[in-house]
Amino acid sequence: MRLRPNLHDLYVGRVVLVTVLLTWTVLVGLDVVMALSGEVGKLGGNYTFGHALAGVLYTVPRRAYVMFPTAAVIGSLMGLGQLAASSELTALRALGLSRRRLGVSVAVALGLLTGLMMISGETLGPWGQRQSDMLKTSARFGDVALDRYSGLWAREGNTFLYAQSGEEGEIDGRPTLQLRDVRLYELAGDGRLASIAHVATADHQGDHWLFKDVRRTTFHARSATQQHVASDRWESELDTAVLASGMTRARNLPTRELKQNIDYRQRNGLDAREYEDLYWGRWFYPINVLALCLAAIPFAFGSLRSGGMGKRLFIGIVFAIGFWALQLQFVRLASAFHLDFRVAYAIPPLLLLGMSAWMFRRRSS
Repeated sequence: MRLRPNLHDLYVGRVVLVTVLLTWTVLVGLDVVMALSGEVGKLGGNYTFGHALAGVLYTVPRRAYVMFPTAAVIGSLMGLGQLAASSELTALRALGLSRRRLGVSVAVALGLLTGLMMISGETLGPWGQRQSDMLKTSARFGDVALDRYSGLWAREGNTFLYAQSGEEGEIDGRPTLQLRDVRLYELAGDGRLASIAHVATADHQGDHWLFKDVRRTTFHARSATQQHVASDRWESELDTAVLASGMTRARNLPTRELKQNIDYRQRNGLDAREYEDLYWGRWFYPINVLALCLAAIPFAFGSLRSGGMGKRLFIGIVFAIGFWALQLQFVRLASAFHLDFRVAYAIPPLLLLGMSAWMFRRRSS
């Protein structure tokens, strides 16, 4: 099989790319409209429709990344179905275009888009989500703001809090919030800096915060004193819901930061399964896309020859939903039984590719 593309490869790739892009545009557009309608219900105070619209638009790269696998399989089926219904696939086969060559043409075309999506998922997606969080949080809560690059700022009275990272959790059915790498800046009544405290972790305990590994520097008129304590208590009415709304969710972090969180939690004996799940999901993203689309190709030689657009759309939706449901179950089993997430993510695309190979042989016999 020649690896050099010919006119037939370019034609098939162009048809598939056009239908995938159209499907992708529709899916992302619907997602954006639904997200905007949800934000409209939160309007009030300083949070206007302009803030809501800008916040949703910032998240378009992330939404495009999430929607792309589904758009790829539906668009591929629509494009191949169009070629099959017009007998163009039959003509291409008569000219010597094999099923394997057809699969390569589709895979290469989608591989280009998948590569762009992986780059966007590590750059534009997290950046846009952070800009959206900054915009919405600053509009809703005047005493909380996100740093441009990372972290969160909050104020209570004369105390300013900065947290490098944090996460929500649940203990005995009660929501919790833990902030990491925290700095507290306390101002005196005359505006001078009274003290600086560095806290390794800050855990919300209902009506107070529990600080661990606290290093505090107190400034006097002509001197400064340092103090190091293993734990400390901070009485504060700082709204944890407001803080949690400003923290970047794990699913919106780039792969590099997910790996950093995994390493941190493993070093400190904490549960890292949520981050491992998301981390390996990113690596298997291109494999899932190609497996879904290659598994759809055999249908172009059979059931897509007859029937209209509704039938192709239905098959594509069933394919996508079935695959994601299967993979979700394997991932949940891996999380529950502490199995390797790489195995859980690898099984569904391997099963799909095996089914595709079997259908290819069956239709060729």
